[in-house]
Amino acid sequence: IFLDVETTGLSHETDKIIEIALVPFEFSKDGHIFRILDGYSGLENPETPLSQKIISLTGLTDEMLNGKFFDDNVIKKFVESSKLIIAHNAGFDRKFVERRFPFFESIAWACSAYQVPWEQEGLASVKLEYLANKFGFFFEGHRAEVDCHASLHLLSMTLPKSGNPVFKALLENARAKSLRIWAKGSPFETKDRLKNRGYQWWPGDLRKIKSWYIDVDEGSKEQELEFLSEEIYERDVNLPIDTITAFNRFSERI
Repeated sequence: IFLDVETTGLSHETDKIIEIALVPFEFSKDGHIFRILDGYSGLENPETPLSQKIISLTGLTDEMLNGKFFDDNVIKKFVESSKLIIAHNAGFDRKFVERRFPFFESIAWACSAYQVPWEQEGLASVKLEYLANKFGFFFEGHRAEVDCHASLHLLSMTLPKSGNPVFKALLENARAKSLRIWAKGSPFETKDRLKNRGYQWWPGDLRKIKSWYIDVDEGSKEQELEFLSEEIYERDVNLPIDTITAFNRFSERI
């Protein structure tokens, strides 16, 4: 299923989904899309007035959302019949839908923005409108179902340098396991070195304390731990490591 949501804002903790679209499609294990099926698109009243920014961005209004509710049972049936959920920037969409629909937690996810090597293929941005333009098609964005169909059209394309199907490259990266190494308790003065190496900052919550972290493939684990021991902590150190798969990647649960 390709999924897209429109929301009242950027925070999955305080904002709400106002539109969701799910477009099912059939594909082969080697990355060929065969058929796009009928899906689901719905609106829901967030019970708070929309900001002018969201109205301008999506074209949705308070009047259009009045009295609207998602059909949770229909959405659940689509999800239970699927093998994979894909979104363009899944780190955004997954957090929102798992909070609103907990049954999304049990399925594998992939991201067409960050699990396709767009930069290596000579493309300067992962924004959907930019990629569509580079592949020679145009669409009116920021309505959920339209964005889903545009994204699926993009997945059916061929990457310009490697010649690989876009969807094949996405599947290969989605299937790969990665490791999240937490630089717990790293010295404050090493923050710039960590940031320059690609580490990201976790602001802390009830599950994990504030810390820098990085995601690496299994083959890079020892090299990264060696870097941390020698250049950050200057001693042997036992650090927390999480295993990330398509079933928890892009979720707030990891």
